[in-house]
Amino acid sequence: MKKQWWHDKVAYQIYPKSFYDSNGDGIGDVPGIIEKLDYLKNLGVDIIWISPIYVSPCADQGYDVADYCGIDPQFGTMEDVERLIAEAKKREMYIVMDLVVNHCSDEHEWFQKAIADPDGEYGSYFYIETVKDGKLPCNWRSYFGGPVWDKLPGHEDKYYLHVFHKKQPDLNWENPKLRQKVYEMIRWWLEKGIAGFRIDAIINIKKVLPWKDYPADREDGLCNIDCMLKEAKGIGEFFAEMRDQVFLPYQAFTVGEVFNEKEEEIPDFIGDNGYFSSMFDFKETCAGKSIKGWYDCNVPSPDEYKECCFSSQRQSENIGFFSNIIENHDEPRGVSHYLPENACNDRGKKLLAAMYFMLRGLPFIYQGQEIGMTNKQFHSIEEIDDVSSKDEYQVALNAGLTPEEAIQAVGHYSRDNARTPFQWNDGKNAGFTVGTPWLGLNENYKEINAAAQVGQEDSVFTFYQKLIALRRNPEYKETIIYGTTEPIFEDIPNVMGYFRKGSEKSLLILGNFNVEKQTLPVQNIKKVLLNNLPELEYNDNQLTLDSYQAVILEV
Repeated sequence: MKKQWWHDKVAYQIYPKSFYDSNGDGIGDVPGIIEKLDYLKNLGVDIIWISPIYVSPCADQGYDVADYCGIDPQFGTMEDVERLIAEAKKREMYIVMDLVVNHCSDEHEWFQKAIADPDGEYGSYFYIETVKDGKLPCNWRSYFGGPVWDKLPGHEDKYYLHVFHKKQPDLNWENPKLRQKVYEMIRWWLEKGIAGFRIDAIINIKKVLPWKDYPADREDGLCNIDCMLKEAKGIGEFFAEMRDQVFLPYQAFTVGEVFNEKEEEIPDFIGDNGYFSSMFDFKETCAGKSIKGWYDCNVPSPDEYKECCFSSQRQSENIGFFSNIIENHDEPRGVSHYLPENACNDRGKKLLAAMYFMLRGLPFIYQGQEIGMTNKQFHSIEEIDDVSSKDEYQVALNAGLTPEEAIQAVGHYSRDNARTPFQWNDGKNAGFTVGTPWLGLNENYKEINAAAQVGQEDSVFTFYQKLIALRRNPEYKETIIYGTTEPIFEDIPNVMGYFRKGSEKSLLILGNFNVEKQTLPVQNIKKVLLNNLPELEYNDNQLTLDSYQAVILEV
């Protein structure tokens, strides 16, 4: 595997609307990000991925882009973005933008021109079909519920495709003119000085054509769109073209949001000549999910979690780097999802941090993860903003759940859990804004906030600092970044253990997800590099881990 400039970095995702509000309007903004760059530098991150800040009507919180080269006024100006890029560069940090090109907004100029002339040039930028007798071209269900087809405004017999929200018409990647327009936009941003892109929902750009139905899996007569994605072929041609025409010439860092990849395709995605620099490992986030809806999902057990991690490590070994996460803007808070309620404390949060962070790959931290932010308690659907949560709430009601049961089921998985404002301090609105926050705060900000943790030896924030420092330590850097991952104690329930072995050093990472102590045979401990508890019990080659204890050892 060729070594790349980004291999030894640590990445951090910012959800701008909820990060820091500089002007008191209740919405986080780009100047707010600039104000907090030193906080991020102190934490130790290098690469900053910023979720969409483009002009957007926000039907899906900015993932419906109306102008790819314009900044939405709620976030600031293009001058603010240019200043952010410059200030990050001063701190040897890199800015990564969100690239949303499976779809755009129905308010984008291209779609408006397609409405005006569906048979003209811009009509071919989208999937527009003539529908007779109300028979839709296919029975795929959109990610946000309902058919993927909607009437083209002003045209009784014409429908357009949207695999997400109806205000997010899919772009027709089969059209080479459209692809070149996208590449022009990508070059424009790279010329601005950004380091690259996180690439949104990109696996969806290849559709099975001609349109076809799949067996319905719910009473609505529709099918999960995964059925189509599993059958789609030829997406690599689009990816390779984009890589060769725009990413490689700029040495851009790219990380793909890729679901449904086939194992044999992983070298094509992230190998030495891969389509992307990296792609997110979603095995853990997909574990326990149900085709029926969120109400039917099961939270993965510690053993299921570790098996997902080790499976991904095996698949990527000697090929490339996955990007490792425990949460992002589309998922519940990792500590509330992967830890039992009695372990959702500082000890458990550090355990989960150590287990994922030391895996081979590029670690991503989502805003607030470094201080252990948790899921919010939602009491009614009226408290929720997220479009997908509202759809899943209705799905749960349709399945026979009571409103109380439905909000409990949906509340756990709601994307709003990760979108509540960042908890900077225990003051008004958690220090996020002097105005009224756009989304309700998590009530626990008095106890969980950055001000209470920065500089405190035993805090979750400091533990993340130590993990990052260990990754950078010249003595262990080669082992942590390029060493192999070798699982151990796989057959012991609720224990996660693995070696990271380099050419000169070997590390052993151990975590006990049990309420009870766990004794393990471990030989040749040279040094304790990191421990989420003050002490470690070790006698006669027998190491005893306390409840939810995690250690990183040199052996």
